[in-house]
Amino acid sequence: MRSLILSGILILSLIFGILPAFATPGDILQAFPLPTEHATGLTYDGKHFWVADRLTDSLYALNPKNGAVVRQLPSPGFIPRGLAWDGKYLWCVDQNEQRILQLDTKTGETIHSVESPTSSIQGITWDDGTLWIVDDRADVLCQISPTDGTTIEEFRAPNGHSTGLTMWRDYLLCGDRTENRIYLIDPKHDGEVIYSLPAPGEYVRGLTTIKETLWAVDFQTDSLYAIEVEGNDWIRTSDRHPLELTLIHEFINYGPGDVTSADIHIAVPRTLPSQNILEGPTFTPEPDEIIEDNWHQKVAVFHPSSTDLSERTRIQMRVAVELSAVEWYVLPDKVGTLDEIPGDIADMYLADGDKFRIHDPRIQNAVREAIGDETNPYWMMRGIHKFIRERLHYELSGGWNVAPRVLERGNGSCSEYTFAFIAMCRAAGIPARYVGAVSNRGDEASTDDVFHRWSQVYFPGYGWIHVDPQGGDKSKPADIAGFIGHIANRYLITTEGGGGSNLLGWSYNYNSNWKAKGPVKVYTEVFGEWQPVVK
Repeated sequence: MRSLILSGILILSLIFGILPAFATPGDILQAFPLPTEHATGLTYDGKHFWVADRLTDSLYALNPKNGAVVRQLPSPGFIPRGLAWDGKYLWCVDQNEQRILQLDTKTGETIHSVESPTSSIQGITWDDGTLWIVDDRADVLCQISPTDGTTIEEFRAPNGHSTGLTMWRDYLLCGDRTENRIYLIDPKHDGEVIYSLPAPGEYVRGLTTIKETLWAVDFQTDSLYAIEVEGNDWIRTSDRHPLELTLIHEFINYGPGDVTSADIHIAVPRTLPSQNILEGPTFTPEPDEIIEDNWHQKVAVFHPSSTDLSERTRIQMRVAVELSAVEWYVLPDKVGTLDEIPGDIADMYLADGDKFRIHDPRIQNAVREAIGDETNPYWMMRGIHKFIRERLHYELSGGWNVAPRVLERGNGSCSEYTFAFIAMCRAAGIPARYVGAVSNRGDEASTDDVFHRWSQVYFPGYGWIHVDPQGGDKSKPADIAGFIGHIANRYLITTEGGGGSNLLGWSYNYNSNWKAKGPVKVYTEVFGEWQPVVK
């Protein structure tokens, strides 16, 4: 009895928009089975859920408290898909006839019919006098006139396998059946994906909202789920993966002269939201000291003897770590203004640097073109991100050019993408810095000798958010968003820096400097060896 009472309280709280004490976007707040086994569309008319069933060709009105069938109507079409409620009438997509039908639920009569502008509409929703549709074959999101189906606006769909569609505030929410995600989309900003939620099942179909809560029909589990969209805990951690890394630094002098001294620096990783240090790091040999650089990054410092430098010098750092995928759910309207940036953050991370050159006309002109009159820091960042990905393509050609030259050249490595992105962000007044990492290459036992660097931006109200401009240089909106406010469980971040370091220079993971007498040929090799954690 107590469980039934608690369940009823939770359902009522969802209906009236009361948020649980701790909720992360994507949390399943409630679920109950559907009375049908082939549910497709879903909408809410203010009193009841309406569910379309493609096998029985019926529309079911459900009690939102328990999912019980209140009423059943014959579908106005032979293969009902998406459903939408316009405040008075129900709209239903008929896949067979490729039409969108308006239904009076009081009489069960079809009162208006519009030809579908695309051939495979999966989801439909009402938006203040217009309809939005999503088509999985044409891979488009369209805003259309309910009068005659004329297209008003059109964007690329998030990921190519779209299903349900609904409005949430001024955003669209769109399901995807292969990635098992639900994408939050801003139709006022060219259909950009803000972030994505984990779907509650393997085949999300219909979507609708009640107050602030998202409801989703899953075709595989035949269940209806309530899902949190915003939440009060905006960081989700998942897919924990324990691994052991050995970072190996080898220093070899092939002569004929002598290397008289060397300073070898290894960045020391720490526990972060995406990584939990389980053991270590330990070094072989022991470092002469561990100190912080001018960006507060800990660095292990080694001064090999002249005797060691006459042969192969090997330094190893070993660390056991639990890596996690982390998502930061950042809502643009919740980001503070540039005036709210703390002074110490602004002083450190708006400063210029040799690789940035933020006052160069090429950077200043790029910023003006990228952000225009935008004042929201989130959308300023997205404008810069879009500018970078439209003008650069990845090319690992050696060397790290300065940001203005990278933009002018039109290609770059991950570091050069990062320099250009940071330079533009700082020139626009958005604090930005970089992180560097050793990457796991897919297998638990793997080698990384390329490494990876990307950016972080500071948003008032949220703090530091990961943004990978090179990784996000994609074509699909979902793939672009997957590198904004997200980090995969394959990176051990060793380095957090804002520019030139007094210990690491403009490098990350490691750095070395040496002096010699006579002509020498010095070879430095650094690579990471990943292994599974032995339990």
